[in-house]
Amino acid sequence: MYLTRFRINPARPGARRLLGSPHLMHGAVNMAFPDPPPRDGAEPRVLWRVDPAAAARADLFIVSPSRPDLTHLVEQAGWPGLEQPGWTTFAYNEFLDRLTLDSSWGFRLTANPVHYIRRPQDPKDTPTKRAAHVTPRHQIGWLLQRQERAGFEVLRSPAERRLTEHGHEHEVIVHTRMPRQFGKRDTQAASRNQVRITQVTFDGRLRITDIDAFRRTLTHGLGKAKAYGCGLMTLAPVQAP
Repeated sequence: MYLTRFRINPARPGARRLLGSPHLMHGAVNMAFPDPPPRDGAEPRVLWRVDPAAAARADLFIVSPSRPDLTHLVEQAGWPGLEQPGWTTFAYNEFLDRLTLDSSWGFRLTANPVHYIRRPQDPKDTPTKRAAHVTPRHQIGWLLQRQERAGFEVLRSPAERRLTEHGHEHEVIVHTRMPRQFGKRDTQAASRNQVRITQVTFDGRLRITDIDAFRRTLTHGLGKAKAYGCGLMTLAPVQAP
């Protein structure tokens, strides 16, 4: 497994197009691999996420089973005149192997929190429809419902901090909520469909409770819309208070 960071140059028109369309970015990421891995859930997949960076720039993070070649992205959305390649790739397996049970980490996750609903006026046999969670409380609830199976536990806030932080019980915040709508070509119908997702970014602190399940979360992703920049969780050492 590999973890890659690519620096995006938002001054380039190609970069702005990619940042505006998760579908185009998905295609650009896939082009970094001659043979993208299957997306059947059995093996690790390609995951990606765009994070804001300093000076109004952006960073593209990619986790992948094989090493990517992002030369085409440098030409389209980077700094092609520089001598440096424009991206850095790390051996992710070495980091995954060092993870230990009960260790604590800071985390960032961009996800697509959804649930399935049926309107009160609909007949009981009406199929449920997928809908986005729209409030931070329900979005955090979505994450907490999945933490045990995903091999981690979001840390609880100390009691004294709950009194000063609006009663929040867990060490997690929602700091970005972005509805996204973009066109996706239907190759069978030769038409374009509109895709709607809500990207939510969580920052928080967690403890690893199941090392195998947690490694799977880091390499397979969490939640829906993984092809469109959701599901990738990254870790950082816990900072002392």
